[in-house]
Amino acid sequence: MSSSSPVIAVTMGDGAGIGPEVVVGALADAAVHELCRPLVIGDARRLREAARLRGAEVEVVEVGSVAEARFAPGRIDVVDLGLLPADLPWGQLSAAAGEAAYQYVRVAAELAVAGEVQAICTAPLNKEALHAAGHLYPGHTELLAALTGTEEVSMMLSTPKVKVIHVTTHIGLIDAIARIEPGLVARTVRRGHQAIRASGVDSPVIGVCGINPHAGENGLFGAGEEEEKIVPALEQLRAEGVDARGPLPADTAFFLASRGDYDLIVAMYHDQGHAPVKVLGIEAGVNITVGLPVIRTSVDHGTAFDIAGTGTAEVGSMVEALRQAADLAPVSVG
Repeated sequence: MSSSSPVIAVTMGDGAGIGPEVVVGALADAAVHELCRPLVIGDARRLREAARLRGAEVEVVEVGSVAEARFAPGRIDVVDLGLLPADLPWGQLSAAAGEAAYQYVRVAAELAVAGEVQAICTAPLNKEALHAAGHLYPGHTELLAALTGTEEVSMMLSTPKVKVIHVTTHIGLIDAIARIEPGLVARTVRRGHQAIRASGVDSPVIGVCGINPHAGENGLFGAGEEEEKIVPALEQLRAEGVDARGPLPADTAFFLASRGDYDLIVAMYHDQGHAPVKVLGIEAGVNITVGLPVIRTSVDHGTAFDIAGTGTAEVGSMVEALRQAADLAPVSVG
């Protein structure tokens, strides 16, 4: 393993869900250690239990800092915060697990802001458990924005077939439509444009969805939201040299992107982007938070309480999240 490969803080997620299992499964893969130096923020006992469930031959070692980690294949270095009860059941909502999941993210964010790690890769947390612990955030995206003092960020979903960035995410549909305005659309597209360029695409082609069916079809559907909320942003972006096209009918935009017509699709609200992405590639999907002062990627699935503790969770999304975090992270020098 190269000493210049990025150190990635891997948060364990909700300990009652599949987070411990996908973390262990991914870090048992020697190829992951060729990409990065992973440091888990979580619970060593729970990771050992997950390793037993999966039949993974790994050594889980508690460390107190980045400097103490050895980053060796077959070994999982973990900063153990000691927050989970020993008898925590799998697959059940737990405020204790929600509190622990919050603290894992907090510590990872502090390490990233301090420059001790070059990226964060998160296993899934459970929003209801997070709220039960008193942390009223809709999800990782908003939590990390608060922890890093970032006013506005965007959620990007990345799969081998399509990438999508969201103008709005975890709010109701009526509230989302009210919140969409040209400035927010333009800022979201700029963040996506910058992220795609950073991934190696020099001149990204960006497709921007409309809000109404058929993108309003020249005023036939809706109340002119496309002309009011989206078109002014596109005109400004094009004047800046951004190749942003639309407004596009959402029911065809993702098909066109999947065949290569667009490098990025801009969705106006949560389900407009999430539903097609999960059909096209949830197994290898990755969630990237764009606009933070640190790189953050995540699996594109939830805590899956229904299969937690069975050792059967698919680890492909976590492996891909680690790969993309390593690709996007700045080079480490130590």
